[in-house]
Amino acid sequence: MNKVNRSSSARFGKELRSRASLGGAVSLIALALAGPAWAQQADQASVADAATEADIVVTGIRGSLQRNLDIKRASSGVVDVISAEDIGKFPDSNVAASLQRLPGVSIQRNGARGEPQGITVRGFGGDFNETLIDGRRLSTASGGRSVDFTTVGADFVGQLAVYKTPEVSLSSSSIGATLNISYPKPFDKPGTRVALSAAGSVQDEAGKVVPTVGGLFSTTFADDTMGILVDAIYTRRDTQTNRVYVSGWQGGRYRPCQLTAACTAAELAAPGTIVGWYQQQYGADQRYTKDERIDGRVAFQWQPSDDVVLTIDDNYSRQKVTTDIDGFGVWFNQGDLRNVVLDSNGTTTNFIQAGTPTDFTAGTDKNILETNQVGLNIKWDATENLQIDADASYSKSRLNPDGQVSSEGADIGYGGLLGTSLGVKVTGNSKDSFPEFTTYGPAGNQARWTDQSIIGSHVTVRTAQQNSDEIKQFRLGATWKQDDLTIKVGARYMEDEFSLQNRNTFANNYWQAYAGYGAPSGRSTGVPIPASLIQGTISTKDWLPGFSGNLPPVLLNYDARTYSKYLESLWTGPNTPGYNNGCCTGFNGTIDLALDPGSVQNILEKSWSAWISANFKTEIAGMPFHFNAGGREEITKVISSGIGRVPISITGSTADPTLLTVAFSDPQPVTESSSYSYFLPALDMKLELTDTLHLRFDASRTLTRPRLDYLGPVLNVGAGQRVGALTATGNNPFLKPYLADNFDLGMEWYYQRNSYAAVNLFLKDVSNFIVAGTQRQTINGVIDPTTGQPAIFTVSARVNGPDATVKGIELAWQHVFGDSGFGFNANATFVETNKPYDSSDLSQSGFAVTGLANSANLVAFYDKNGFEFRTAVNWRDKYLLQFGQAQNNSAFGAEPTFVNSALQIDLSTNIRLTDQISVFGEALNVTNETYSTHGRFSNQLLDVYGYGRRFTAGVRYRF
Repeated sequence: MNKVNRSSSARFGKELRSRASLGGAVSLIALALAGPAWAQQADQASVADAATEADIVVTGIRGSLQRNLDIKRASSGVVDVISAEDIGKFPDSNVAASLQRLPGVSIQRNGARGEPQGITVRGFGGDFNETLIDGRRLSTASGGRSVDFTTVGADFVGQLAVYKTPEVSLSSSSIGATLNISYPKPFDKPGTRVALSAAGSVQDEAGKVVPTVGGLFSTTFADDTMGILVDAIYTRRDTQTNRVYVSGWQGGRYRPCQLTAACTAAELAAPGTIVGWYQQQYGADQRYTKDERIDGRVAFQWQPSDDVVLTIDDNYSRQKVTTDIDGFGVWFNQGDLRNVVLDSNGTTTNFIQAGTPTDFTAGTDKNILETNQVGLNIKWDATENLQIDADASYSKSRLNPDGQVSSEGADIGYGGLLGTSLGVKVTGNSKDSFPEFTTYGPAGNQARWTDQSIIGSHVTVRTAQQNSDEIKQFRLGATWKQDDLTIKVGARYMEDEFSLQNRNTFANNYWQAYAGYGAPSGRSTGVPIPASLIQGTISTKDWLPGFSGNLPPVLLNYDARTYSKYLESLWTGPNTPGYNNGCCTGFNGTIDLALDPGSVQNILEKSWSAWISANFKTEIAGMPFHFNAGGREEITKVISSGIGRVPISITGSTADPTLLTVAFSDPQPVTESSSYSYFLPALDMKLELTDTLHLRFDASRTLTRPRLDYLGPVLNVGAGQRVGALTATGNNPFLKPYLADNFDLGMEWYYQRNSYAAVNLFLKDVSNFIVAGTQRQTINGVIDPTTGQPAIFTVSARVNGPDATVKGIELAWQHVFGDSGFGFNANATFVETNKPYDSSDLSQSGFAVTGLANSANLVAFYDKNGFEFRTAVNWRDKYLLQFGQAQNNSAFGAEPTFVNSALQIDLSTNIRLTDQISVFGEALNVTNETYSTHGRFSNQLLDVYGYGRRFTAGVRYRF
């Protein structure tokens, strides 16, 4: 055996044994060390057999499932694995789509694109799950802890490992799970390898075939002591999505007269007494999204001696997402609603608002996310028993790195004299119906809904969001192995610096420069929109599959950027016809952006970790027993900086009575710091009752740190506000991490090759939940010009709050029918909590555990004689996504957002034409499922997206 083969095989076995040594309580390490003679009696067969089978590379679905099962079986902790079926052939085109096939794992979708964007593990989503790339944290410019899986190319992923119980030498941020994505390296298989793929995909609504092209080259040389691997792939996805939305259901109290057609001044002056929720804004739009991603990777390995392996790698990705939007939107205020009809829950199911303006909206969102991670790893077998592992990496992620405008938005329409006594009626459940107008059109004339002769300018919203996240990390670990005893010690330093700022047209009030709609609406501000700016109309017929509800017949199609340029071309000075004179200090005709001081944040988080664990095997009554005990100390310091200011006045708009402008005190820099430390023990035990029946028990404490963008030190009041919707947001630099005490009890039956059945019970006691509560309060005594009273702001802020318990059961069954080629993988998860959502709770500090939902997955397949076919069925029940909605001004705190239950069916096939060439196909969402959300009650629709079906066909070549 040459150097690479010998060392590679040894490293693989060590990796498996490392995975088998998932942490345990440090208080029990002394017991492990005190009984080495007992430990020496352990049977090494299970791990050795797993390593031997893993060295045999079997391609295809069945080979992949067997490799996954071998690793799961050998591990002492609860680990699930997904392996590539062949080089350049991952089971799904999206990493999260593959992960949802695992027990206890479900996904969150990006509504507009339909793409799996994040995962939930045992009810804990997003930031509760840490994603690592080859054991390293990956920077993410979103401000959260989670990784957007639409930015991770799946084509050349080697393996995904989901650690549901913690590995103390790997991570601590795993209340949900720790995900480790492993990419291939040249020493994995010495020699020269090439993999090429090309595919075209089409979404049925977009109707445009777009490409995916990739290639991988790997070779070893210099007597197989050096190797290099290079891969790159370009992926494009086009999606056209139809949407209906309510931007927020706001809770408040109606006056009794509002249930009739009219109110007197005295009646309106009295306080409201009837609890109800109303729609802040209602609308619909169509979105065309072009998602382009480039992924590239270089890995170099050098083995200067039998005992040392050096690896240098660089992972790069750049995703550009451009979305063009056309739609309409109408705005409501609770105090202006009449003929209000409420259902038994208090949901406003019908109403009329006099003089309602109508806006036709357009926008272009363009965001670029660029991430690069470079790393150096050295593995040294210092002695026969001792291995040293040193790892250093640098990762930087930038959102809109060139500072370009990321969002162009425009509203045109009619109001004033042409305002409508407009009504919206709720007719059913948010799963299959959307609200609809009872009246619409200028002054109620539906035939003139899009009459271009009366449409004028309203507002122009331009934003430039710019974030960066920079991570530096260094890890040093040592592993001692002697007979059946393994001891690990190590330490890690990590520095994570997150910065963000936003420039927009709210900060300088330029968004209102031509507000008012113009002369047809009876206003002196605003200008008519020339017909040349309107590019046509979009039919709303058969708008959403499976949904009832009527929309106006068409939407206007125009370009927000062209609209802005037209307004800029009108400028002749402050007396320009239609200009909202006095709105905008310093305005010179160009709708420029200005820095929003309240958006500026810089968060520096430094963390130090140290760990120790012991792993041994022995026998109990002749049954092999695996025991791991360990602990991890986490020390964290946070330095949070921002720019603070307070409002000093609020003024109304003469151009549009719905708009408000806030003036501020001079900005001042603000810096705060905090620190905390926690000890995190872990214990894993596995008893092999028979060769095929394994019993597991695991106990641990884990933590999840707050999102970095939650740690800002200032209260931010936006400069551009709306009547009846004054808002402010506050973060908290003193937030502590979530803490969880976790317990697992499982039984696994490996009754034949590539087949098993398992049941796993889990319980998590979580404290320090971060609550995004709201309260209504005055700020600096400023007066609301619409009421003459101190302005009441809805202030959203985050604090550490209550505790909660989550418990559940996972069921899994994988079966292959002999040599027939047929098989299936099925699982179901059932979860519950002692803190479910209480829709009757009207306090401003309502709390519930988010993300919890029952789920089930089934993958049925055929794999034989070079032909593969797979059907994947994924179901997830309704769940609470978050507290907060797009507009959140409720008197009853942060209103909830629920995601409705959904079932999606995907199909895929692969045909091997020769040993080197195969063709493949994929059909996603074959039943045309939609994505929909609702508020406190099931008929309070928030969003519904029809993201259509997607079909892909392509060819792979490898040798």
